[in-house]
Amino acid sequence: MTTPVDHTSASALLRRDLAVAEGAGGHGLDPDLPLLTTTVEKVVQWARRSAIWPAQFGLACCAIEMMAMAASRYDIARFGAEVFRGSPRQSDLMIVAGRLSRKMAPAMRRVYDQMPEPKWVISMGACASVGGVFDNYAIVQGVDQVVPVDVYVPGCPPRPESLIYGIVQLQQKISRSRA
Repeated sequence: MTTPVDHTSASALLRRDLAVAEGAGGHGLDPDLPLLTTTVEKVVQWARRSAIWPAQFGLACCAIEMMAMAASRYDIARFGAEVFRGSPRQSDLMIVAGRLSRKMAPAMRRVYDQMPEPKWVISMGACASVGGVFDNYAIVQGVDQVVPVDVYVPGCPPRPESLIYGIVQLQQKISRSRA
């Protein structure tokens, strides 16, 4: 025995779906349906800011604070930046920690040039940012003369919390940028 086909059920379902769409703000989604809508650009920004891989580039005493920031006490893994890479080709963030001598500047620029795009730079400490107390011919008076800097972290040496704050500021800058 066959069941008779109810042709009104399709129109009833369509009316129900339209009513649900109007109730969900006109998006056409059932509020009980676990879906997320976004743009590809926002997903790319989220992925970039949530997985920052810094390059190891410690030059002086600020590098000790950078290492402390990566240790378990400060848990930088919460921000997705715990994987310090040994190769610049695997990094997207260079943290310049300490004074930069003129002799070291070409090597730092080479490491920066080997990093894939997009890449960011954090200048950590007074020596890296403006030369610090070393106002002489041997020290570069700010790494921004060699590479473009995105975030400056002040201090001599800056505490690990300051560097974490600098990373958070960089993540906000990444989320505002265009993918």
